[in-house]
Amino acid sequence: MQFQKKPIPHNSFIDIAPFLDTVFNLLIFFALSLNFISTPGIRVNLPKSTAQEIVREDKDLRVVITATNRLFLNERPVEMEDLANRFREEARLNRQTQILIQADEQVAHGTVVRVMDLARNAGLHRLAIITQPKNNRERR
Repeated sequence: MQFQKKPIPHNSFIDIAPFLDTVFNLLIFFALSLNFISTPGIRVNLPKSTAQEIVREDKDLRVVITATNRLFLNERPVEMEDLANRFREEARLNRQTQILIQADEQVAHGTVVRVMDLARNAGLHRLAIITQPKNNRERR
């Protein structure tokens, strides 16, 4: 039995529809993921101040106190007792570590003072409170 060969048409165009689908899907994926990356995880309404800006370093520890008195150390939830242990640990490694306290303006003064006392008792004496700069109208 002999098979007859059919001539194969030589189309010289490339179908780019699958390529465009892939590109658009990647574009949508990256656009959405960038939107989620830029949103801060912990929302805090900072008090306003005319004080100078703090020079931040990589080794600094940032303590965030939310309006509901939840504590975060470098964006990770932490309890007050664990915070004291972490401060002692950091003081053993480097006594020049700066503690940046970012407290919501609704937080009781006592809570901020407690965090400051924990840092000082651990041997960390470089403390700073993060605020928002006042605009020109509010300075008057």
